[in-house]
Formats: sequence, structure tokens, C-alpha cells
Amino acid sequence: MARMTNLRIQRWGNSLAVRIPSSIARSAGFKAGQPVEVSVQDSVVTVSAAGAPYLTLEQKLALFDPERHGGEVMTPTRLGREVM
Repeated sequence: MARMTNLRIQRWGNSLAVRIPSSIARSAGFKAGQPVEVSVQDSVVTVSAAGAPYLTLEQKLALFDPERHGGEVMTPTRLGREVM
């Protein structure tokens, strides 16, 4: 089912931007932080997903499994003025 809406192009710094409404984003399967590819052909602009959304540090830490990854990450030698 095709979805369509009329939007307004706005200035964002030195660029132009269009906000994607949540209903359109949901239909396309877009998530915040997701890389996209923007292309133009014959004056038709297409926005396509270009991979999985980037995870925030909080999301990455929530996925961390100390048993699977061997606990804390330690370096074998001192890197600076650390006190061990």
C-alpha cells in the first residue's frame, strides 16, 4: 500500500531538509539513527534504507554479555600514567 503526504522543504544550516512523518517512517521501516541512501533520477528523489540503525552507547552496553565477551576489557601494558 503506497503512502503519500505533502511536505515542506526547510533550511537546516546550509542544507535543505524534509522531516519524515512517523506514519511514513513506520511504513518504510525506518528507525532513528538509521543510515539511508538518497538518490535522484528525473527530478524524483528516493530515500532508501542503507543498513541497520546505529546503536546508541546505552543500547550497545545493554547488549554486552560479560561471560560471552570475557568480562572487562584489559590491556596487557600501561598506556599512560595509570596507577595499577
